[in-house]
Amino acid sequence: MDAIHACSSGHLGLPLGCAEIGAVLFGEALSHNPADAKWLNRDRFILSAGHGSMFLYSWLHLSGYASVDHEQVKKFRVLGSHTPGHPEFHETAGVEATTGPLGQGISNAVGYAVSQKMAAAKFNTAAHTIFNNHIVCLAGDGCMQEGVAMEAAAFAGHFKLDNLILIYDANDVTLDAMAAASQSEDAAKRFESIGWGVQTVDGHDVAAVLAAYEKAKTATGKPQLIIARTLIGKGIPEVAGTAKAHGEGGAKFIDAARKGLGLPEEHFFVSAETRAYFADHAAKLAKKYDAWKSVFAAWQQANPELAAQLASAVKGEVPADLLAKIPAFAADSKIATRKAGSDVLQPIADAVPNLIGGSADLYGSTLNYINSSKDFTAENGTGRNIRFGIREHGMAGIMNGIAYDGIFRASGATFLVFADYCRASIRLAALSGLNPIYIFTHDSVGVGEDGPTHQPVETVSGLRVIPNLDVIRPADPEETAGAFVAAVQRTNGPTLLALSRQAVPMLNEASVQTRREGVAKGAYILVKETGALKTILLSAGSEVQHAVAAAKQLGEGVRVVSVPSFCRFDQQPAAYREEVLPSSCRRRVAIEAGVSGLWWKYVGLDGRVVAIDRFGLSAPGNKVMEVLGITAQAVVDAAKSLA
Repeated sequence: MDAIHACSSGHLGLPLGCAEIGAVLFGEALSHNPADAKWLNRDRFILSAGHGSMFLYSWLHLSGYASVDHEQVKKFRVLGSHTPGHPEFHETAGVEATTGPLGQGISNAVGYAVSQKMAAAKFNTAAHTIFNNHIVCLAGDGCMQEGVAMEAAAFAGHFKLDNLILIYDANDVTLDAMAAASQSEDAAKRFESIGWGVQTVDGHDVAAVLAAYEKAKTATGKPQLIIARTLIGKGIPEVAGTAKAHGEGGAKFIDAARKGLGLPEEHFFVSAETRAYFADHAAKLAKKYDAWKSVFAAWQQANPELAAQLASAVKGEVPADLLAKIPAFAADSKIATRKAGSDVLQPIADAVPNLIGGSADLYGSTLNYINSSKDFTAENGTGRNIRFGIREHGMAGIMNGIAYDGIFRASGATFLVFADYCRASIRLAALSGLNPIYIFTHDSVGVGEDGPTHQPVETVSGLRVIPNLDVIRPADPEETAGAFVAAVQRTNGPTLLALSRQAVPMLNEASVQTRREGVAKGAYILVKETGALKTILLSAGSEVQHAVAAAKQLGEGVRVVSVPSFCRFDQQPAAYREEVLPSSCRRRVAIEAGVSGLWWKYVGLDGRVVAIDRFGLSAPGNKVMEVLGITAQAVVDAAKSLA
């Protein structure tokens, strides 16, 4: 109450309505260590209803997390504090996920549960159990209404993630009105029908909440839902149980509420008895932690190879010579970059054992199956291939949870046009500095007969504008090899690989090494001009072949630059960018089978862009390209039109 009143901003309802739940979790039930926030076997707590962030900050503070000391609590929502408006991963020790949009935390929790199931299956031995924790998520009515949450919940039920406990703060209130205005389903029956164990309790009865939690913790074969009936804003009679408790509207009543709750007038007050209780509890938690460390040390000694694998995975290590492990393609190959990606993925998966993959029911089209492994199932936690079903947004949110956990490297696949279903989760991955890899195929109107609904024209550019998302669109199999390695080696943000359905020729105008290493720089000179430089042709992906063909027609003085990654090229030193695109040459033409907008920053106002600023057509892919003007001749004509 005091933190929200101090900044006149925030959400009182959940922290007050779930106070008893917090007491059970942080005062008794969760196994964690404030002195080692990244302890491998901690219980992970995710606050999906991130608007109630003061709930989390309050309990982290009482638990003894140094990053949330008394001063940080007072600085709630203040610039530069460790207590931002919504919890942010990397900002605050004890915050397991950046849960801004509602429902994301549920999908992230499912991803954490998958990661820990995989970790237990891979690293636990008959003699030593080093992973046996639980993933706990607190969500509200708003989270439960979001589609991403329900996609993830159905996935969790099917895969029997019994290390997952979801606590539903069922206060029957949403932001605008009482929840009855927009929902009428029976949550218990809904979750039971998708394979969850369900309990319903009074969320203000500490003993009942604790008993339900202990029962959920020992249950096997199903993820567990605890429906906790609560009163939003409990303790502030003027707003309790109403939509007004959702925001800061109740803050003006806190002095009266403090008296009603039996608290002194001092703001940000914590009693000595409370401090003593949590200090004692921290000591108990430390003993559990120390006992685990003894088991972990014995496990390390008995299993040096597994221990080395785990340490490497947690550090995010990738072989420096990864590119050399991928055989060169035959010079006369003509295959789709999605097929090249499949070939490239196999040696990478062998060299990076913590790399896992998934697909939204499209393995047969995206071709990203790791052949040396099997499916991840309820019975086989060591499988490295996850069948997400037709749940693109759930897939992306779950991938984020796996990435937050930091043991396995998540990748997932679908058609590029369905990136719009994943976009909110992709944005959060970029914002949080996570490193999932999106293998998105069928990347242009070259998809053909499926028609404009399946032909992305604006999608690549729409993704390129997301800060910290590296979108790589390789032009041939060798660029594809470079793209996959660049994606795996990137650790500070997500990478999206846009791959073609249609076959593309080998661009032998440059060496294998030049093409592969050029991807890492974002753009490179594929065809060097003969004689004085007069014209620069730029392209990405399957259309680079047209730029190369056009250069041959235009004769000497023409340079072709392949630009697989705008993100990477824009981050290169100015000297390199000037070397590739010298400012003295203003005669420039770009070609891509998508919208033109972003290319103008490279061609300038004097240049031309051959592109598709409309939706596609239902016809064979090559015919669609021809009708929409994505041809070498169009590039030639554009170049000749330049002054």
